[in-house]
Amino acid sequence: MTETTQAAGTSAAKGRISVLGLAMMTVAAVVSLRGLPLMADEGTTLLFYIGFASLIFLVPAALVAAELGGMFAQSTGGVYDWVKAPFGARAGFVAIWLQWIQNVVWYPTVLAFAAASLAYVIGKPSLADDGIYTGSVIIGAYWFATAIALTGTSAAARFTSVGFVLGTVVPGLLIIALGAAWIAEGNAIAFLPQAAESAQAHIRLFPHITGLSSIAFLGGIVLLFAGVEVHAVHANELKDPHRDFPKAILLSVAIIVVLFLLGSLALAAIVPADKIALDQGPMQAFSIALSGFNLGWLVPILALLIALGALAGVMSWITGPSRGLLRTARDGELPPFLARTNKNGIQVVILVVQGCIVTVLASLYFFLKNVSVAFFLLSAMTITLYLVMYMMMYAAAVRLRITHPDMPRSYKVPGGMTGLLAVAGIGFAGVAFAFVTSFFPPSQLPVGSPATYVGVVAAGFVVFTGLPILIHSLKRPSWVKVEDEGN
Repeated sequence: MTETTQAAGTSAAKGRISVLGLAMMTVAAVVSLRGLPLMADEGTTLLFYIGFASLIFLVPAALVAAELGGMFAQSTGGVYDWVKAPFGARAGFVAIWLQWIQNVVWYPTVLAFAAASLAYVIGKPSLADDGIYTGSVIIGAYWFATAIALTGTSAAARFTSVGFVLGTVVPGLLIIALGAAWIAEGNAIAFLPQAAESAQAHIRLFPHITGLSSIAFLGGIVLLFAGVEVHAVHANELKDPHRDFPKAILLSVAIIVVLFLLGSLALAAIVPADKIALDQGPMQAFSIALSGFNLGWLVPILALLIALGALAGVMSWITGPSRGLLRTARDGELPPFLARTNKNGIQVVILVVQGCIVTVLASLYFFLKNVSVAFFLLSAMTITLYLVMYMMMYAAAVRLRITHPDMPRSYKVPGGMTGLLAVAGIGFAGVAFAFVTSFFPPSQLPVGSPATYVGVVAAGFVVFTGLPILIHSLKRPSWVKVEDEGN
């Protein structure tokens, strides 16, 4: 979520954006190579997971956020204002807090992906399984990104643009091409059952469910599609929001699904499921496939590009969500010192606090032997926080239709109140189900003690959701008197 995205609602449409333009903005906000290993690990059942995430989460989130974004086109608070309007300041503060804190918890996972890629750059892939190495790179890279962010948004914006193209688009298209070439060359397709192993082997399209732990990955895959709502505030910049926004959403959904589907299938075709590491899957595929085509010398170059893309992703989000939190601080929801900005207008105190939390979370890698477990553990904690925010968003949209039916909306979920209830209801149910599964340790990973896993995820959820409620209860009238000057 870039600074531009957060500021998109500061005024009514000042220009026009095309259907294709909005679709591509949405794709860029959602698609990331780090999600491919999580889906590839599921083999052919990834078709079920991608379909579920698209229909139950991706489309409803985009449509509902479009309506809310159009209602609050003049606002800079995003989900804070969306939820505050129907449910009050405390609920709005909790919603924006969850959006912010889930990003803070997310940063270590994406930087772990960068750390694994850098291990290939220096020719020591085994370091990707070293928790000390991974945790150290996460901490160093994050504070480096924070230092750049504090200099202002222009440098970060340039880095993000170049990094996304070179570090996500180029490697993503290459891994799809390599997967196709791998199959065309007649190599064994890793995700297909081998007849030699079992006379009754067959392709599985649905997960073998023996309990909620069997589909615990569902929450992680749903999170991969999160973020589609951040560009919904641009709906009123389309020539005809009612006609063009659904087209843009359908186009973006199609592109997102195709990229994730082809990319994860290519990875699953090259790397056997039991060999896929969640934080280094694409690099494994590149290493195996390129070596097979005598192009192994490209591996370090691609690894560097992927690390660049991961860092660019962090750079693009690092100030955006915290800008919404800055708005709440200026409204008196947080102590005044958190609203301080530097000479470049950047929320310096919030970013430092953010960095300290990331440092603590990254230290998990120092203590957990399996890096993939640490990776998924943090992802699960992120999921629980983000999904609650989505539940609040769906509830806010329905409530506002009831309490403010005549409030101008540049885009409305079609079908009247029945249509909104259907869309928001499906989205809410899907999110609630994914939320529940997130507390169950996945049967696909050696998580050790299930009780410890559940305890850590539950503790993280309780602490990070309880903090905004506690802060709001300590709120003082004097907090509203905040100066906008730096330092």
